[in-house]
Amino acid sequence: MDARPRLLLIGPPPGSLGGSLSEADVEHVPADFADVARLLQDGHYEAVVAAPGVMADMLDRVRRDELVLGNIDRGLAVLDPAGVVGWANALFRSYCTSDPVGRPLLAALGDATVVPLRSADTPVEAGGSPDPVAAAAAGQAVVVCLYRPRLSERPYLEVAVRPVFDPSRNVTRLVVQVRDVSDAVNQQRKLDALHAAGRELAGLDPDQLSEMNVPSRVELLKLNLRRYIRDLLHYDTIEVRLLDRKSGELKPLLEDGMTAAAAGRSLHASPEGNGVTGYVAFTGQSYLCPDTAADPRYIEGAEGARSSLTVPLQFHDEVIGTLNVESPRTDAFGPDDLQFTELFSKEVAAALHTLDLLNAQSVCTASQSVDAINREIALPIDDLLASASVLLGRLTDGEDDANAAGHLRRILDKARSVKESIARVGREMVVAPAPGPPASGDGGPPLAGRRVLVVDPDERTRKSAHLLLGRLGAEVETAGTGAEGLALAADNDYDAILLDIKPPDMGGYEAYRRFRAARPGSSLALTTGFGYDVAHSIVKARQEGMRHVLFKPFKPEQVVKAVLDTAPGSAPTPLSAPRPEVAGMPAL
Repeated sequence: MDARPRLLLIGPPPGSLGGSLSEADVEHVPADFADVARLLQDGHYEAVVAAPGVMADMLDRVRRDELVLGNIDRGLAVLDPAGVVGWANALFRSYCTSDPVGRPLLAALGDATVVPLRSADTPVEAGGSPDPVAAAAAGQAVVVCLYRPRLSERPYLEVAVRPVFDPSRNVTRLVVQVRDVSDAVNQQRKLDALHAAGRELAGLDPDQLSEMNVPSRVELLKLNLRRYIRDLLHYDTIEVRLLDRKSGELKPLLEDGMTAAAAGRSLHASPEGNGVTGYVAFTGQSYLCPDTAADPRYIEGAEGARSSLTVPLQFHDEVIGTLNVESPRTDAFGPDDLQFTELFSKEVAAALHTLDLLNAQSVCTASQSVDAINREIALPIDDLLASASVLLGRLTDGEDDANAAGHLRRILDKARSVKESIARVGREMVVAPAPGPPASGDGGPPLAGRRVLVVDPDERTRKSAHLLLGRLGAEVETAGTGAEGLALAADNDYDAILLDIKPPDMGGYEAYRRFRAARPGSSLALTTGFGYDVAHSIVKARQEGMRHVLFKPFKPEQVVKAVLDTAPGSAPTPLSAPRPEVAGMPAL
């Protein structure tokens, strides 16, 4: 048995040690940092010998690597396969309540728990969220959101855990990246709350609305506006005015905290002499006034107000009023306040339109009636079509199933026939053209003959899609979930599919890929309102050739371009080409 000591010799041997090395079992390697690290980890050596210059260079590399890892903008940690932290950089340690080394990952991060977020596209098994350590130890990279209930600051972390394999594909360690997403998550939740509040502003079902006159509808809107502006935006001093399109006067609708003189003041949409409110109504641009004493446009609204924020209420890109809030503190409103208030103002404008507080464009009685019928019957028929398509897709080729398939096919045909009949009767009843898009080159609307599928969980968006796309000439069908939409796509041809990035039953990118596979000849566009796209569905889809992203509320010219761009039978429109003109057609 060889009892000689094992030595690791790095680089050329020092001259003074050349003879003495013969008494040891020497393993000689060049001064390669990767090879040295591997041997030191896997071998057992009594000593390491290196020339001073070689050792100094290696130490310098170690210090440099530590400097880089310590100053990267992500928390980094290395775990053993059981999930115990062995090393962590300074930023990772800042997320921990104590020294993380030697502790399991979730415990080191403050007894964190994995939470599913509606905005996250994390692979979650049925019945629960994934254990990131177990998934990575099994060889799968996983990204999850962690919630730390005991921490009031930075409670949400996005954690990516990835396995490191040896040459035999065994997991030897886990690498963790952590970043704080608390602001993004909290912002998303506030955005979701604002969106939900917007849907409830005129919160009555059609039967109740039909029983209310205009004054009672106004009072309902005032009540809901006060509640949501205080509870969600935390504003106490507010003023809402509506613009009279004929006179240009801004008529008071709602005020809280304004002086009597301000509440009764006559204001017009004008850049001069009508305060900040008149300026905003004229320009259609939001206005932050950080110090009322130094702003010549400001006219006193609330007693002692030192700053104000005023945003336009816009519907179909047209100013219909203003929303003004004031504070007794200077510089009380920042960029986040501006963003949230602008978003909420869109919901306010939509609610005002729903409650018939605005003057509609001239349209004949017959056209209004047909629109109303379509609005009420379109979604129930779409639900019927989707359900029948789902059942049809599940049937086998047996004789009994073939009979059932025939019945389902007749249901689908009859449902579509009802929609087509309503549209035909409406065209025959109209005695004057309803406001809508200009004629296409052959005299018809720009999307005449096109079939479009809209997949969106929001019922209001689906109803509006029927109205907008129908007026553009398209035949429209909608679905509320990805699965229902895929069933319709499997059974029908569509020129275009407009797909929300957050269907409730699957990730946005997954839905994009499945619809693209189901209908490769259809133009496919992702749609979004506002929110934190943590899954980067839009970026991934663009990398695979997607050409269009539609932002809600939809604009007619954007919809026309998306449908016609690559639809079968149309020459593709270059991305740099001007948008089709659809003047006179309101945005959705």
